[in-house]
This record gives sequence, structure tokens and C-alpha cells, in this order.
Amino acid sequence: MTQRLASCSCGQLTAEVDGDPVRISICHCLNCQRRTGGPFAEQARFPREKVRVAGSSAVFALTGDGGTTARFHFCPTCGATVYYEMDAMPEFLAIPVGAFADPGFPAPGVSVYENRKHSWVVPPPEAERW
Repeated sequence: MTQRLASCSCGQLTAEVDGDPVRISICHCLNCQRRTGGPFAEQARFPREKVRVAGSSAVFALTGDGGTTARFHFCPTCGATVYYEMDAMPEFLAIPVGAFADPGFPAPGVSVYENRKHSWVVPPPEAERW
């Protein structure tokens, strides 16, 4: 079974996962661009029971364009987001792919909010697009 460790920049907040993600996606919405400081956010979704969180976090709740709220858990020391909870899908936790610091992490299979995508961003050709 695959095990991965996601961490904030200082290592205080971690999320260890067992198994592969059920979905890997990139989101081009303006909230994700602001939240990450990049042109999109990439996240992997895992069943909640497959994730073990350690350390303390501060929380920022954000309601998206679709009207649902996500609660982003970030390190109060270094500020890096390690995981988030989605009110619309309480059985899952999402983890920013960059928190794994693994260049071999699988490519995203879904690309959403492409109407806000930067013109130079090219999602994987086989990705489902919304």
C-alpha cells in the first residue's frame, strides 16, 4: 500500500495518507489563485479515514463560487496549507499536491474552472475538463 507524507514548510503540521487518492485535480478559480499565489491549485482527495493529521493548525473558511464552503488548515507558524475539509464532501480530505514535495506524484485527472485558466497553462490532455 502506498503511504505518503504531506507537510507544511516547517514540519509542524503533517498529514500522512494510506493508499492512492480517489481524485487529483487542478482548479483555476480566482479563489484558488489567490489562496495559493499561483495560476491554479492542485489537490489530491483522500477518504478521511485514510488520513492521519498531526500538529496544530489554524483554519480559514472560504465559500466558493458554487456556494459550498471549504475549511483550509494551515500551519500557524509557517502559513503553509496542509489539508482542507469540504462541507459538500465531509467523507474526504483534500491535500495540496505540493505539500507532498514529490515530483513523482501522479498527474491530475480533472481540470476545473477552465474559463479562468491562464492562457499559457496546459492541463494534461487526458484530463476531464470543466
